[in-house]
Amino acid sequence: MRTSVIFDDRLAAEARALGINVSEAAREGLRQAVRRRRAEQDRAAYQALPEQQDADWEDAEAWGRP
Repeated sequence: MRTSVIFDDRLAAEARALGINVSEAAREGLRQAVRRRRAEQDRAAYQALPEQQDADWEDAEAWGRP
């Protein structure tokens, strides 16, 4: 998908002067922002409904043991 992004002129000029591929840098920044937001959402969901032990907890834990 194509989209437009507006950068500060000085920042864009500095990136060009340093040989930075602005499109790739924007993609990487967006990937990192998505990962960070998903982690925040996962953490919030866990905090809202933390995992609780139930009657079968010990049996489930034993499944991973040799």
